Amino acid sequence: MSVKIRLSRQGGKKKPVYRIVVAHSEAPRNGKFLEVVGTYNPAFEPVKVELNIDRVSHWIKLGAIPSETVSHLIKRAVKARETQKAA
Repeated sequence: MSVKIRLSRQGGKKKPVYRIVVAHSEAPRNGKFLEVVGTYNPAFEPVKVELNIDRVSHWIKLGAIPSETVSHLIKRAVKARETQKAA
């Protein structure tokens, strides 16, 4: 059974907030997960992404596969982290 890094929907009707979770690939979207590694809130402008990059890289080294959306969020978070260090 493979492990994926994907979004889990939270929040109310028409007000989504997502958790970025590490879960088994066969688990339901909002079902059991192994670890919460971040959050994503698209309601803010610009969108708010909080991500524990160290834990994400740990899970990727162990073989976890990020979904397409999560991989874009990871790239955005890494880019933001690099700009903060440069400033």
